[in-house]
Amino acid sequence: MTRSTQTHQEKVQFSGVHHQRVIIHNNDGEKLVGILHETGSKELVIVCHGFQSSKDRIPMVSIAAALERKGISAFRFDFAGNGESEGSFQYGNYRREAEDLRAVVQHFRREERAITAIIGHSKGGNVVLLYASKYNDICTVVNISGRFHLGRGMEGRLGQGYLQRIKQNGFIDVKNRRGKFQYRVTEESLMDRLTTDILAACLTIHQDCRVLTVHGSMDSIVPVDDALEFDKFIPNHKLHIIKGADHEYTSHQDELASVVLDFLRVNSQDSNKPKEFPSCAKAVNIINSKY
Repeated sequence: MTRSTQTHQEKVQFSGVHHQRVIIHNNDGEKLVGILHETGSKELVIVCHGFQSSKDRIPMVSIAAALERKGISAFRFDFAGNGESEGSFQYGNYRREAEDLRAVVQHFRREERAITAIIGHSKGGNVVLLYASKYNDICTVVNISGRFHLGRGMEGRLGQGYLQRIKQNGFIDVKNRRGKFQYRVTEESLMDRLTTDILAACLTIHQDCRVLTVHGSMDSIVPVDDALEFDKFIPNHKLHIIKGADHEYTSHQDELASVVLDFLRVNSQDSNKPKEFPSCAKAVNIINSKY
């Protein structure tokens, strides 16, 4: 049964900047915890983290802070089973995390905020694309270092022969280099990842939804070639490769934020907003005044 979204807010002051801790229930009744960078603006950008990450990791904090400096409110939150949010961590969960994002979008729309963009890093990049393909109600999407080929990149975490082992045992326990347990991958969660069709999602994103993919040329987690695949299949797409950047943009935070902000600015100046995205039309004049 779908539970109505509820919220609790706690105002906090950090170095003179107004932040709010916001709790939103997803459709499973789990509390999603986030930080609202409140600038008083009507428009809001939502920032999503990646695999086994949280709202408090770079580049989520850096991007939210950059938006804040432009006078644009931002909300970064933890998906269920990650960070401070309730729920158990699941290896796949791409589509369920898109539903977490849906709960966040609906909450802020009830508060009459204009959602001008959704931004996702790594797995979060896949989540924002899945959201855009399903709901067609966001005009600007930023995919930072998302993975196009979800069937790749698992052997490094799960070990060789992972498919055979998981079919035999029903699960694989992933440990860190010191042998400490990190998380369990069940056959069900593995198949959730393998059956998530990113190509189909890319092809069904609305033509009028502008998508930016940013990728680091030195990304050792997700190959830069994946970014080229997004560029082939997303209808209205821009690709930006940051030379020398790794997966976390460790030494390229300012450049990453600049690329993202430039894309949001250009999009806000485009008056040809589709009817499917009524929230975008409301935000155009507001966001233009910030640049």
